[in-house]
Amino acid sequence: MKITPLNQIHRQLGARMVDFGGWDMPVQYSGVIAEHMAVRTTAGLFDVSHMGEIEVSGAQAFEFLQYATTNDLANLTDGQVQYTALCYETGGVVDDLTLYRFAADRYLLCVNASNSDKDFAWLQDLQKNTDFSDLALINRSDEYAQLALQGPVAANILAKLTSTDLSAIKFYRFKEGMVAGIETIISRTGYTGEDGFELYCAAADGAALWQELMKVGESLGLLPIGLGARDTLRLEKAYALYGHEITAEIMPIEARLAWITKLKKGNFVGRDAMLKAKQAGLSRKLIALTLTTSGVPRDGYPVLSGGRQVGYVTSGTMSPSLRKGIALALVETTVAESDEPLQIGIRKRQVLAERTALPFVK
Repeated sequence: MKITPLNQIHRQLGARMVDFGGWDMPVQYSGVIAEHMAVRTTAGLFDVSHMGEIEVSGAQAFEFLQYATTNDLANLTDGQVQYTALCYETGGVVDDLTLYRFAADRYLLCVNASNSDKDFAWLQDLQKNTDFSDLALINRSDEYAQLALQGPVAANILAKLTSTDLSAIKFYRFKEGMVAGIETIISRTGYTGEDGFELYCAAADGAALWQELMKVGESLGLLPIGLGARDTLRLEKAYALYGHEITAEIMPIEARLAWITKLKKGNFVGRDAMLKAKQAGLSRKLIALTLTTSGVPRDGYPVLSGGRQVGYVTSGTMSPSLRKGIALALVETTVAESDEPLQIGIRKRQVLAERTALPFVK
């Protein structure tokens, strides 16, 4: 099993460790609910060093990424971050990712941990099978540690350790600076729906950066956060998770990600298949559901209407903020656009589920 540079720290903190896509990762420390609420009310610190980083550089970097990804890079400026996706020719998703523009000829892609090798191979194959020769692809995943500092007081904590003007780093922007004397990419991004930062540093500096953040954050209520709360936090905000809302079989335009799929920007991998599907009328759509009675919906549970299965839950949990069962579900388009009552099959029960506006938690 792979380990992050912070593995020993998690064990010293008494974290419950699990195998997460081949990585030995902390699923919780004090408990999912306490950790979740800390991020919503004060701040939490996550080890996300398992995420992958791929550098794309060279004179054709922009053109290559414009063809490889679904979003439009045309108006990106240096220091800007973009959420985007890689797709197969079928329109299904290879991975979703954040793209960092350092210069017109240099970008860094932050990809999902379980997909990093697959993504790198896919990009290499794409380069090999196209005319983008003036281009370098480097998998830098082992070189970085990545920490996510998230929550309403995240900026107050980080300000104690850096002279970088954090107010000048707007949402989905980044700067390179020093944090606790460590060279760091400071990115105002996250996967929780709260204000916060994702911090990239050299792998060898990851443990020291964690310790310094925890030290200055303790008086402000900073807690270490595991993958369990990371999932409940993202689900309350209806953020997609690869392998659930998006897969090789699910197009971004079916999963409420049309906003990162710029079909009018020109040709890109998967565009033709998505245009065809859109013109024919999408057969399924992602919707949000909240249980009206007790129960916890889980991925794979059937969504029913009049006793007939019309879709399935892609992600579900008990929302710590709402104290209700919430779910994202992929259902037939006609059902998604109707008012007919829906149920989620939970073991031997059919539990009434109300359609819900997103996000679940504002």
